[in-house]
Amino acid sequence: MDDRLRPLWDFDDLDATETRLREQLDGETSAAGRAEVLTQLARVSGLRGDFATGDAMLDEAAVEGRTPVVSARLDLERGRLRRSNGDPGAARPLFESAFERALEERQYFVAADAAHMVALVATDRDDVVGWTRRGLDLAERHDGASYWLGPLLNNLGWEHYEAGELEPALDAFQRALAARERDPANGDGLALARYGVGKTLRALGRADDAIPLLEQAVEWASSESGADGWFHEELAEAYAAVDRTDDAHAQARLAIPLLERDDPSFAEDAGRTARLDDLARG
Repeated sequence: MDDRLRPLWDFDDLDATETRLREQLDGETSAAGRAEVLTQLARVSGLRGDFATGDAMLDEAAVEGRTPVVSARLDLERGRLRRSNGDPGAARPLFESAFERALEERQYFVAADAAHMVALVATDRDDVVGWTRRGLDLAERHDGASYWLGPLLNNLGWEHYEAGELEPALDAFQRALAARERDPANGDGLALARYGVGKTLRALGRADDAIPLLEQAVEWASSESGADGWFHEELAEAYAAVDRTDDAHAQARLAIPLLERDDPSFAEDAGRTARLDDLARG
């Protein structure tokens, strides 16, 4: 990984992340180094929804030291703030600028990150896929950006899945899973990859193959990151597909309160709620 600051991040613990970043800031010996760290502190503020503080930190970073690498990070994090604050149109040119600047400086991790962000704000499907593939090309060719294989392949898998292109979706999800298995410490990513493969296998009529992967995803979430209603829901459907009625009943009963809590669209989808209610009753 060629992002020296990424190891300081724990997206599940922003307080600890901020502490590490501030310690790093105190230890920086150059203005450019301080500026780089400030861009990451701005990202922490953005993730907390404090966009004004994030912008102020980026302004401070721009004054501290405007090297090409810092400029790429400034554009990337300014774009993230705009997207998170509900303005994807303003975010996109910043992400594209970050991509070009990082690529020029051979900062492939940041460039792949920027490509992935452009894809997230793109509105045309071909554009989404095209930018995702740009990021994948960097992640496949440069070890420093290889982290992005898992997230980008996962995004590509969902793009195909939602378009009803199940075989390409399965290929992308399986490649994402292979990438995640090379980084077993990222348990959340690994569970999501197993879920993607399992969901697609079930949709292809291969529930028997899906169940072991979905069981692993449920086990991880339940023991490490907190129970996940989507995982339980999909496992319930897979069990039902192979006539494991009691197991489907148990998983559906676990899924319903979690989805009611975490998925705002769940209550609005009458067919989905009725289906899970039926499974929950056995």
